[in-house]
Amino acid sequence: MDKKNALRAGAVTAGTTLMMLLMTSPALALTRDDGDDPGPGLSIAATIGLFVVLPIALFLVIAGLVMVGDKSRKQQPQ
Repeated sequence: MDKKNALRAGAVTAGTTLMMLLMTSPALALTRDDGDDPGPGLSIAATIGLFVVLPIALFLVIAGLVMVGDKSRKQQPQ
């Protein structure tokens, strides 16, 4: 890649990153919106359970159901 293309790719990447940062600034706002009614915060244990343990458990249950369904199909005589 020549120097001109590298410079163009860097400019596009920097411009895209800057635009993404500017567009996400409302997500970092500290002021409350009208009608905003946040509930109580989650404890550390509840957060880990909700966002780590529960997805892993759901994955294992779904994988187990798929494996049971697959094994029952292979055991039938042909």
